Amino acid sequence: MKILRRDLKHGKVVVVPETLDDLWHLYNIVVSSDEVYARTTRVVRADERYARPKKGKRFSVFLGIKVEKVLWDRTLNRLRVHGIVCEAPEEINVKGSHHTINVIVNKPITIVKSRWPKHHVDRLKRASRVTVTPITVLSMDDEEYCVAVLRQYGIDARVEERTRLPGKLEAEKRTKAKREFLKKALQSLRETWKNSRSPVVVIGPGFVKNDFVKYINREASDIASAVIDVKGVNSSGLAGIHEALRSGVLFKALRHVRIAQETKVMEEVLERLGKGRLDVTYGLTEVEKASSFGAVEKLLLADVTLRETTDEKRTTLEKLMREIEERGGQIIVISTEHEAGAKLLALGGVAALLRFPLG
Repeated sequence: MKILRRDLKHGKVVVVPETLDDLWHLYNIVVSSDEVYARTTRVVRADERYARPKKGKRFSVFLGIKVEKVLWDRTLNRLRVHGIVCEAPEEINVKGSHHTINVIVNKPITIVKSRWPKHHVDRLKRASRVTVTPITVLSMDDEEYCVAVLRQYGIDARVEERTRLPGKLEAEKRTKAKREFLKKALQSLRETWKNSRSPVVVIGPGFVKNDFVKYINREASDIASAVIDVKGVNSSGLAGIHEALRSGVLFKALRHVRIAQETKVMEEVLERLGKGRLDVTYGLTEVEKASSFGAVEKLLLADVTLRETTDEKRTTLEKLMREIEERGGQIIVISTEHEAGAKLLALGGVAALLRFPLG
């Protein structure tokens, strides 16, 4: 994320999202009642009171809107920020009407807040420092494969394919079918990898993953040189990628990718709960109680719990976050686009790892 201007005293920040991950950051930063300004297009109709109205013309204009809702359109790789026009050229006369600004990569936008919460400022700083590319993962066995990109917002599954190889008694047919299977997997991997040329991790049960790596060493040296790790897991396909994240198999390769950090800390919460330990708690009331004792080491919040809530509850959450930060605690906002976020939502969207047990 490129930060063109940051004037927190007046609540104004101008940014240019440079990747899809930056759009995800903005999705979590822009909330209801903020103001967003950007160049956009607007259909303007002539004011013809006594004649049949003509079809309006679409103009490029710089507008500001008071935000009502933010939608993340992953299919078209953009954010849709909807609200009431609060600033516009007088000649087009659209103030007070509804408008949607499409936020896309490499398009500057201005965000104005009455007050910038610290977790929003921290997220903005983190996004501006991120230079590591996403990770491409191929998870496979002899029956299926999945090619996915691990981004900061979660797992972006690109290709899933199933097959059935002939049995081992039909050695010749099996060898031929397996070669075709590996060839198809390579084609799918190349299609995903060619634009980003990101690091590649190959995972799966058994020996097929190793056979695939040998195959690409022979057939695709450019992709082979991008492979940074080959790991064994019990499952293949998309399930294997989720398993690899839960078990920490991918954590070293993904140490700069936030999804791995979120998965690890959420698994720690579940492990402590599973053992009946008293140095973990969940639910807003219980976490507030732990915070009052200065016990919270890490506060976990589901992104939707922060984003899609009432102003009153958001104020309560932000007060809790400031209180924990002032006592040296860490705030971790968990994306609900992957399993860790879904698990946190099942606990009410709020959980905490504690410095000491509370009886």
